[in-house]
Amino acid sequence: MMSIPMSVQMIMRYGARHHAASTVASFDGQGYRRASYADVAERAARLGAALQSLGVERGDRVATYCWNHQQHLEAYLAVPSIGAVLHTLNTRLFSAQVAYIADHADDRVLIADQALLPQLRDVLPHTPSIKTLIVVGGDGGGIDFAGEVISYEALLARHAPLTTWPDLDENMAAAVCYTSGTTGNPKGVVYSHKTIFVHSLASMGADTFAISQSDRILLLPPMFHANAWGLPYSGWFAGSAFVMPGAHLQPDKVRAMIASERPTFTAMVPTLLNDLIRSHQQMPLDMASFRVIVSGGSPVSAALIERVRDAWNLPVIQGWGMTETSPLCALSAPPVGTPPEEEAQWRAKSGRPVPGVEVRIVDDSGKRLPHDGRTVGALQLRGPWIARGYHLQQGEDVLSPDGWLKTGDVGTIDARGYVQITDRMKDVIKSGGEWISSAELEGHIARHTEVGEVAVIAVPDPRWEERPLAIVVPARGPAARNVIAPGAIRAHLAGLVAKFWLPEYWAFVDELPKTSVGKIDKRALREMIADGKIAYRRDDALGAP
Repeated sequence: MMSIPMSVQMIMRYGARHHAASTVASFDGQGYRRASYADVAERAARLGAALQSLGVERGDRVATYCWNHQQHLEAYLAVPSIGAVLHTLNTRLFSAQVAYIADHADDRVLIADQALLPQLRDVLPHTPSIKTLIVVGGDGGGIDFAGEVISYEALLARHAPLTTWPDLDENMAAAVCYTSGTTGNPKGVVYSHKTIFVHSLASMGADTFAISQSDRILLLPPMFHANAWGLPYSGWFAGSAFVMPGAHLQPDKVRAMIASERPTFTAMVPTLLNDLIRSHQQMPLDMASFRVIVSGGSPVSAALIERVRDAWNLPVIQGWGMTETSPLCALSAPPVGTPPEEEAQWRAKSGRPVPGVEVRIVDDSGKRLPHDGRTVGALQLRGPWIARGYHLQQGEDVLSPDGWLKTGDVGTIDARGYVQITDRMKDVIKSGGEWISSAELEGHIARHTEVGEVAVIAVPDPRWEERPLAIVVPARGPAARNVIAPGAIRAHLAGLVAKFWLPEYWAFVDELPKTSVGKIDKRALREMIADGKIAYRRDDALGAP
């Protein structure tokens, strides 16, 4: 058999050659900039030549600080294809975190949106490795930077398309993405050409995302996070049309893109999906063009899945993954033959591993536990696109002694292989010696009609050591904060959970803090509780658990 490197180069060539007429539409809030794959590939080749002229060499990190748009896609294709490493910086992190990440990665060139330059004023002075700033949508005016500042469009205009691309090893680094740093400093996960290639093929499979040339992908996952869930590469490989939202992720703007572009596929965090449901309740939203919605980043409740089904007759596939898994790991499509009335409970599971990923659960000593759907253990993974360490941090306790990735999640696996995450290890609540799953409790509370969002965390209790605190965002908005009765929610939970799970500590808030990728930030919640920024009460009328 031939030994041809599996690479981003091959993905780029295939899409440009066989899907030259497929389109990329970048939304500016009012209208679209449109380009064919042939145009995008030609510009990517100009960018490759330009980066080489700037002295970018094999293995050098080229960072991006951009929203989702055509130029970002061009960087996705060009940077790895010249043998450099694409480093997508998170635009929603604090300046100190961005500076730490860029310095830790030793970035040499930074491609940034003009509109985001104000956020870089406190970053660039602390990143001496960055010698060149390439500005998308402007000329860099207003930024104080000691190195070279170049307009993206002027740079491309100065260079002919690259015609001779370097030979690549499929095991070379192609991209690096840093975790969001919710448990310490962000850590860099390096993706090779091979892992991107096989991950792209996997997400095109009929039993995964089924991405094809017939799709129009509304690319809502940020391109700075885990390769936008792999969709830029799998979509380009398949020849899908892209709709790029830029910075316009507000419900009214998403509605406008859906109305004008009629996408067939999108992926989003549950928070945005909830926003769209609320918007639909105020003004009906036509979602008939979609074949499926993927939701991930944090657990999707059965209640939200049912709301989507009732509103739009659309299936929601929950995706479980993380930066360390590229990120595709497991998907929650129901087994064949599942009755319609039981589909929501299967879709609310974390999912069954996609082909290429293996999952197991172990106890504290590392002993494998049974896949009986009841036994709870620490979840571990392995597969061809699963990380085995972090950039410059190989000493981290990442792998088990026999080479499985420690996910930090706790859960069950049933006889069919379906995974159900019951909690993060750091989020489980131990009350009176018994474990309470905050994730499962949140899922049940979220089904109450008066609950918009909910987070459950542990708080100290003089008798039980720890008890669950339910922090609730009312479905009807801030005006309903003093209307929801904790007793009504506890009555709703009766029969769904054990009695000792029932919360007696409550807080009602206008919103929950989110991480940069839309997850509920429980670390921030704990800090807000400790600082007195969120006041909670024990409802003594509820009685002892």
